[in-house]
Amino acid sequence: MKKTSTRLADGRELIYYDLRDDTVRDAVDRRPLDRTVTTSEIRRDALLGDAVAIASHRQGRTYHPPADECPLCPTRGGRLSEIPDASYDVVVFENRFPSLAGDSGRCEVVCFTSDHDASFADLTEEHARLVLDAWTDRTSELSHLPAVEQVFCFENRGEEIGVTLGHPHGQIYAYPFTTPRTALMLRSLAAHKEATGGENLFDAVVGRELAGERVVLESEHWVAFVPYAAHWPYEVHLYPKRRVPDLLALDEAARTEFPQVYLELLRRFDRIFDGRDGGENSADEPRTPYIMAWHQAPFGALGEFDGGAAVTRDDFALHLELFTVRRTSGKLKFLAGSESGMSVFINDVPPERAAERLREVASS
Repeated sequence: MKKTSTRLADGRELIYYDLRDDTVRDAVDRRPLDRTVTTSEIRRDALLGDAVAIASHRQGRTYHPPADECPLCPTRGGRLSEIPDASYDVVVFENRFPSLAGDSGRCEVVCFTSDHDASFADLTEEHARLVLDAWTDRTSELSHLPAVEQVFCFENRGEEIGVTLGHPHGQIYAYPFTTPRTALMLRSLAAHKEATGGENLFDAVVGRELAGERVVLESEHWVAFVPYAAHWPYEVHLYPKRRVPDLLALDEAARTEFPQVYLELLRRFDRIFDGRDGGENSADEPRTPYIMAWHQAPFGALGEFDGGAAVTRDDFALHLELFTVRRTSGKLKFLAGSESGMSVFINDVPPERAAERLREVASS
């Protein structure tokens, strides 16, 4: 991997990640951009104890532009974009309309490929490995920023999710606090450690799933399963078999095998609702919308939670969660009263059936 860092016309950082070491990146951003002005503010909810980012400047962000005006495509001819070069492998740059900025953290965009009509599932294994290396590098770099406590790499795909730019891309949020979801995991981890005299909860969960009926696929270094209490109709958790706290700690064997496993998962997601596999759904169903989320340990001190045993970063288990809001062909899972009002999910698809379905659509 070759890494080249440069600056856009308004001062934002842009980084090229290339497969070839002899690639030269010297294109200049020729757009007449003013310096980016953000109004991001973190406010704490006194009752719930969580945080909300107030970012009014995002109201003016780019919204469903025509394909020939996509800001994530490379610059070609007279059409100028966020990426000054005429082609790229993987690019990461500071978001022009960030939810978090300055003392409130940082937001970055990760463009997986210059091909506007592709998807992550279309990448080669070599290219997918480059994205993994970019995620890892950004996690390392962002973790050293004074304001950053947790780094979150994720992808939203599909208009049903709320995606406003169709180009294949993901994002990285660098939070100035430990997120509420991670804090809940840490509390459960600490309580289980205290109750069992030191057993790791992540290890117990993965061990239980490996011995059960919800495994979707398993390789030498990774296991993917539908969790026992899945919140979403089709939800898969992917864990390295050797527990590590973050992407930085993955060994070379796991890093090498990841693209094969993850690409297979994404391709199975695209076949869940595809009638061509012999199922009841339409062969014209668009690609499955999904959210992909990497869960990494915070970089700050963890300590004790609600009287449980003290936990460290090494107690946390890096894992990827992949889920879709589609529950069946042409129907979405909406977060209505129970989910949005009380945070109690109701899942219409039994996890065991979801795992069975994801095994059925395996590549031949």
